[in-house]
Amino acid sequence: MIGPGPYRRAALALLVAGFGVVSALLALSRLDLGAEALRLCLQVSVVVTAGALFLAGLFVVRMSDDRRQIARSEQRFRRAMQDSAIGIAIVGLDGRIMETNPAFASMLGYSREEIEALTFLQITHPDDLHIGRETMEGIEAGTVDAFQFEKRYLKKDGTPVWSHLAGSVIRDDKNGRPLYLVSQIEDIDARKQAEARIAEAETRWNFALAGAGQGVWDLDMRRGGTTYSSTWVKMLGYDDGELNGDPDHWLTMIHPDDREAVADADREHLAGKTDFFEAEFRMRHKDGRWIWILDRGKAIERDGDGRLIRAIGSLTDITRRKETEERLTVSAAMLADEKERLRVTLQSIGDAVICTDAANRVTFMNPVAEKLTGVSGEAALGKTLGHVYWAVDEETGHRIGVSRPAIGAEVPSDQNSRAVLIRRDDTRCSIRQVVSPIMNERHEFCGLVIVFQDFTDARALQRQLAHAAAHDALTGLANRSSFIRTMEEIVDQARKDAAATGSSGRQFMFIDLDHFKLVNDTGGHAAGDALLKRVAEAMRGVLGPEDIVARLGGDEFAVILKSGSTASARIAARSVLDAIAGLNFTWDGRPHAIGASIGLAAINSDCGEADEIIARADAACYAAKASGRGCVCVAPDGMITDDRSERPLAAAS
Repeated sequence: MIGPGPYRRAALALLVAGFGVVSALLALSRLDLGAEALRLCLQVSVVVTAGALFLAGLFVVRMSDDRRQIARSEQRFRRAMQDSAIGIAIVGLDGRIMETNPAFASMLGYSREEIEALTFLQITHPDDLHIGRETMEGIEAGTVDAFQFEKRYLKKDGTPVWSHLAGSVIRDDKNGRPLYLVSQIEDIDARKQAEARIAEAETRWNFALAGAGQGVWDLDMRRGGTTYSSTWVKMLGYDDGELNGDPDHWLTMIHPDDREAVADADREHLAGKTDFFEAEFRMRHKDGRWIWILDRGKAIERDGDGRLIRAIGSLTDITRRKETEERLTVSAAMLADEKERLRVTLQSIGDAVICTDAANRVTFMNPVAEKLTGVSGEAALGKTLGHVYWAVDEETGHRIGVSRPAIGAEVPSDQNSRAVLIRRDDTRCSIRQVVSPIMNERHEFCGLVIVFQDFTDARALQRQLAHAAAHDALTGLANRSSFIRTMEEIVDQARKDAAATGSSGRQFMFIDLDHFKLVNDTGGHAAGDALLKRVAEAMRGVLGPEDIVARLGGDEFAVILKSGSTASARIAARSVLDAIAGLNFTWDGRPHAIGASIGLAAINSDCGEADEIIARADAACYAAKASGRGCVCVAPDGMITDDRSERPLAAAS
């Protein structure tokens, strides 16, 4: 297309030519030329003039079209600038904003009038003022015609906003000098924030993986191999990138004993048989040692034929866990052996053993415990202890507790030698038990161990020995030593009762048989022993159940009466005399008759010690013998005298 410049020059040339022709015609008209020459000159001038007029008209039309095109171009530019979704600004070389569009003003929170009164330096973040300086130097040097970079601007309220700026340099057509800049400014703040969040999440993810000792591998067939994270390669002692590439190289680093199983797991996942690839195996470290690895991965992309395109996974160093598992396996085997030894030991010992858990449920019973309780171990397991083992105190009948100790309390073993085991069939068995709580290293209660023995025979023997120690072997009555102990206790109690309630106390009776020596002399000791047994039975028959009867030795007996009344004591003494006198004792066909003399003494707070009371009663008994035998004498407190008032009793005997 021919521009306005050539038209303008052609029109001027024709006009000049036309004026030249006119001038020539005027000059020729003064000359004497022929008619043909004048006609020719006239025709030429007409043609030239017509051409000049044509070109002038054409120039006018072209100028009008150019103006319309320029107006339309300017309208398009204005409309594009006004309607653009991104900011557009015309900026002078000094940074002054010559013109801007509403999008840029709105992006920074200004009106167009406000922002066009500012410079780009005034709306740029202070930390980003250095951005673009090299670009301006290149523009002024003529080496830069277009530019783009990212920087932060400041909104009207001071808030920073990230923007992408792309600009062009408008230069003078004649000398190429830069006139101004046209810049497009795009708001990328949301993108920058998203990138920051992604970067932060990736940083946290990388930190988490590194902290957990996990490395990441990425198999991408488009890129031709596998890449490994820095944690992954450092885990095996390599440098970043040293293992990248060959997707099958990792298989060569696996322990030969593990390689086949890992390869099978890999093939099954690649074939789509498993949702994930997971395997534990040993890999060779760069220094030659083996480390245990947990590898998890998944195929995330396949082509149309199902072939693998991309897979991602992680590797975790589980060497410590495997070492711990190995130690635990060894410990478990040792514990199993120890448990078996303990089981055999418990099965073999003569003591019964029952174990419970923290909830008091039976966890173990050995054969001896099964025999003593009458419950099989199989039936007892899982049952509460009360269903299997029920022990009570032999004397009180109260159940002996075997419950868990209080929190924080001392937990010594509880021993009991007077327990009685009540079986489910209500039969009983005397036992000696030791209950020991089981506490763990945190002092938490874990259960009980009950060890018990059948103590029936031993306890019977103990009772026999205790009875023999306290009773006369011939008559079964209390012997002298046990009677003296009982007497001392009663004397002490009499003092306490007198001080507290004013009680009158009790009565003591000293009995000596009459004519007993004659039986021994004539019938022998066997006859004497038989007679002593009959005397003991007779005395027990006439005295009350709470009266205490003892044989002090030989033919001497003693009684502690429950009653503290002297009158009641006399009646009881008379009953004893009558019972002894009424014995019809015959030995070897020969009858023997005996009697008795009795001395009485009070037991109260003023009577003195036990031996003093016995001495007074003994003296009273001798007084009764001196009075003719077969009678009762009462010793007054503090002295020993004959009680002549008892003579009628002696006479009655």
